[in-house]
Amino acid sequence: MISLARLFGKSDRFFELLATSAKSAHQSIEALARMLKESDGNVSLAELAVARRNEKKNAETISEELVKVFVTTLDREDIEALSKALYRIPKTVEKFGERYEIMHHLVQADNFAPQMAIAQEAASVVVRMVDMLGKSPKLEDIKAENDKMQELEGRADQLVLGHLREIYSGSIEPIRAIAMRDLYDLLEKVIDRCRDTGNIVSQIVLKNS
Repeated sequence: MISLARLFGKSDRFFELLATSAKSAHQSIEALARMLKESDGNVSLAELAVARRNEKKNAETISEELVKVFVTTLDREDIEALSKALYRIPKTVEKFGERYEIMHHLVQADNFAPQMAIAQEAASVVVRMVDMLGKSPKLEDIKAENDKMQELEGRADQLVLGHLREIYSGSIEPIRAIAMRDLYDLLEKVIDRCRDTGNIVSQIVLKNS
């Protein structure tokens, strides 16, 4: 495979920035997991906000660097797409946190534990895939990681179906059912954002293989 690092020439910093963005996305999901685990009625969104701001700063830096640096073979559109996909992860995580802060008295934090575990695994896959980009990865290695991501997303979909059956069974108070549906949907979107990121990395590697 063509070395993606060489395609950037002196702009190897893109790989560092993208890797940092992936780690920020991972940190935001880990922060959310801690928030849910430690939730005792006092919900703090500080960690989620910091992770999202760090991600936004990295995304802005990448955009600025793309203006300054002439990128040849590797499409700058791919870099921008990956940067935006990574930013959407902590942004969606923070949105979940904001809604949870409003609705936490209507739900139980441990209701979200299975989905959170999948989100944490998906975030780890994102970090690995983005780290691999600058190391001339083999297509089959990237595909193996992306297959893992698809498997995680499939598990998450099955969980959501189970949640919907419970919500629409009629056994849950309507206001609580609304809160649960809203939060389950947002957490599903977090996992979908990770999947989208994995797909973009796969496409970049395939294009340059």
